[in-house]
Order: sequence, then C-alpha cells, then structure tokens
Amino acid sequence: MNRYLIPPFYFPTTVVFIDDSIDFLANLSLRLAPDLAFQLYDSPNNALAMLNSESNPTTPIERFISRYHHTEDLPLTHHVIDVNLDKIHREVYNELRFEQVSVVVIDFDMPSIDGLEFCKRINNPAIKKILLTGKADEKTAIRAFNEGLIDRFILKQDKDAINMLNRAIFELQHEYFSQSERMLADALSIGKHSFLRDPAFAVSFNTICDKLNIVEYYLCSEPDGMLMLSAEGVASLLLVLSEDALLSQYEIAYEQGAPQELLDLLKSNQVVPYFWQNGGHYVPECRGWRQFLFPATELKGLKWYYYAIVNNPLLYKTDIVLPYREFLNNLDQIKWTGSVTS
Repeated sequence: MNRYLIPPFYFPTTVVFIDDSIDFLANLSLRLAPDLAFQLYDSPNNALAMLNSESNPTTPIERFISRYHHTEDLPLTHHVIDVNLDKIHREVYNELRFEQVSVVVIDFDMPSIDGLEFCKRINNPAIKKILLTGKADEKTAIRAFNEGLIDRFILKQDKDAINMLNRAIFELQHEYFSQSERMLADALSIGKHSFLRDPAFAVSFNTICDKLNIVEYYLCSEPDGMLMLSAEGVASLLLVLSEDALLSQYEIAYEQGAPQELLDLLKSNQVVPYFWQNGGHYVPECRGWRQFLFPATELKGLKWYYYAIVNNPLLYKTDIVLPYREFLNNLDQIKWTGSVTS
C-alpha cells in the first residue's frame, strides 16, 4: 500500500487458505493475525469452485463508474466517465462487503492440483496470490513470481514464515484496492477531492485512522470528507475543506443572510461547518447554528486544508451497518463447519 495516497474507499476483506493437510490449516489458523477474516479449504477443487462462482462478490468499483452517454458534441476519441459519489459511501450498508476475497494463500505441493495451476485457474485477475512452498520448489516459485503468476512466495521452513505471511497479507489486501481504485482516485483528485492525492494529507489521514482504530472508510460528498468506522462500528466523519471550499461556505452563508457572528467564524478559518440537514450549507431555517460548527485543524499540503472530526455523524444511519467485529464473530462460528471441505 502506498501510504502517501488515499483510496476512495477501503474495507476488510477475506483471505482463503488452501492446503490438502487439515492439520497444517488448523495450526496455521491459530497463528494468523487476530483481526483477519479467513476461510480454510483442504479441497482445492472446492476452493476454486467458490472463487469462480457468480456468488463470489468482486470489487465494487464497477458500480461506481459508468460511461457518460450524453456527449453527442464530443469526438469519438473522447470518453466521459460518470462517477456516482453517492454510491461510494453507500457501500458501507452492503452486508456482503467483508466476504469479498482479496487474497488466496495456496500450498504448492498438493496431489490433485499444484499451487501454480490453481492460481492460473482463478478467473478474477484482481485477487492476490501467495504461494507457500518448500525449499525444493523455490526456483519454481521465483520463476512464477517473475512472470506475474503469483504476488508473493513464502518458504514454509522459514523461521519467520508466519510473520512474513501476516505482513504480506496486509500489504496485498491494500494493493487489491489501490490497483482497482487508482483511476477513480486520480479522476476525483482533479476536483474538490484533491486531498486523495496529497502526500501531506495522507500522512495525517493514516495517523487519524490509527488513533481511532479505523478499519473501513468511504469517500463522501456534501459534505466532503471520509466516513470512517472502527471494527466495533463506531462511526466518525472526517470533514475536509480546502481554502476555496471554506470560502464558498462563507459566501453562501453571507448570501443567505447568516448572523454576523457566524460569518466572522467562517471567515476566520477556525471552524469547519457541518450543516448536515441542509445539503452541507447554511440556510436561514438553520436554528442553533453553533452546534454545526467544529474546531478546524489546519494542514498545509499541496493546498491548504481545514479538517474536523465529527463523532457519530447524524447524516449517516450507521446504527444499521454490520460492524466488522460482528462479521468476525459470526465467521468464527462457521469457519470449521462450512469452510473446510474434503
């Protein structure tokens, strides 16, 4: 993952482990990162059938982007892309989002099919692949890595194999999103979401996520920022306004006849407004406007930004969202009865 770029959305995904030895899988499952969602298969054929089934969810980015067809005046060499920003944050209401498989970890030496052949048969090219192999197969694994068939290989005999595996899974899960989202993020950064491609802001964003134990986040608009959730489902909204956007807030409030005290606060750049009931802007019907203002943190990156964190933002019905922790608890109950098959 590039720590200096912010994907428009991210959520935890599932890792699939395939090995013909149930004992090996059982031992491995006890040593994985505690917050990892995973499924275990001792049957490569069953695992491959699951991965290639129509019921296996894929990256949602295709639901956010479509070709804009009202471009009759443009030459055929131009394509205009329509991005539905509203659908991005609505992905948080998709209860199947965590079931999406982002990484497979496959044993190389299995009697019915070897690990490399298994990787070749996975239909979804976005899925990342880690090959677990023995010392005798190292040259084969290196060749497969150089050819792009696998993304990592780890020797089972390596004394640090488990730590290497956990680290590789973490990195590849983020790469799974960053590759598919790169075009979307680049397009959005041209407009008012420039913070997605601002290295200075990305550093602050990662610090905020670490501090609040954020495991999933989604770009939102009006107001602009990121809807963020912890594993327990605690929601926070990171409001992000550029200097121009904050000035626009002031100008709209002025045109709407806002109180002078409010205008002075907006002009001071010391607060970030969150008029969630009125499309993100002040209107005369707004009562008790002070409750919609939050202390601003100033950040100098490629632009000047002003951001604030709103706890439990009222605009979003996060009380109906499936938290990642609940998903993990439910997964623990079925992991051995439904996932390991012979």
